[in-house]
Amino acid sequence: MEFSIALEHAVMESSMSKTFQPMAVLVLVLAGMVGYDFDTHAAETANPTRVAEMKQTHRDLWLGHIYWVQHAVLSNSTSSPAERNVVKKEVDANTKQIASMLTPFYGEARSQKFLSLLDINISAVREYSEATVAGNKSQQDAALARLASNANDFGTFLSGINPYLPESTVRGLIAAHGAHHVLQINQYKKKEYARLDETWKMMREHVYVIADTITEALVKQFPERLS
Repeated sequence: MEFSIALEHAVMESSMSKTFQPMAVLVLVLAGMVGYDFDTHAAETANPTRVAEMKQTHRDLWLGHIYWVQHAVLSNSTSSPAERNVVKKEVDANTKQIASMLTPFYGEARSQKFLSLLDINISAVREYSEATVAGNKSQQDAALARLASNANDFGTFLSGINPYLPESTVRGLIAAHGAHHVLQINQYKKKEYARLDETWKMMREHVYVIADTITEALVKQFPERLS
């Protein structure tokens, strides 16, 4: 799959430490684990229109996520404080919207836990961007280690609340998501602008996989709530 290729490129191009290398294996395995079909009970109980609407909403929010995070981490050194503040507000609003998708199913506390994990992911990406601009290898490695830990935490959390979200699947999805941001940051740093369009397309398709995987798991676990 394309996102596994991106992860390998991110590992090589940023001279990553061994911290991030195991993620490549996870993402390669992931190809056979995502995109599963609904089970019969969920398909018969859930309303197809409501499922389609939720899937599209999830996709739109995750697309907004990579759009605003890209602007947040790549404009730190060039934008005015006022512009950075506007972008930060958009990032925060989008992140809260993504987390709120879980509230009707799991309640406010678990939604807030998801929000905190996504905030950590964004913070680690921002730290990697700042370290890359500064040319600080040790800080890059620290940010990569934080991304790896965050992917593990996402896997533990989501698999713990939904049996249809295997820990390894979630971990691989979030690991690849972080690696895409890393790849994009490295390409900006090296002024490889011709390659950024393909990277963006890859990022977009991957967040659609994330959105669809979460939606399908919710439908399987709570078909009656979507009837």
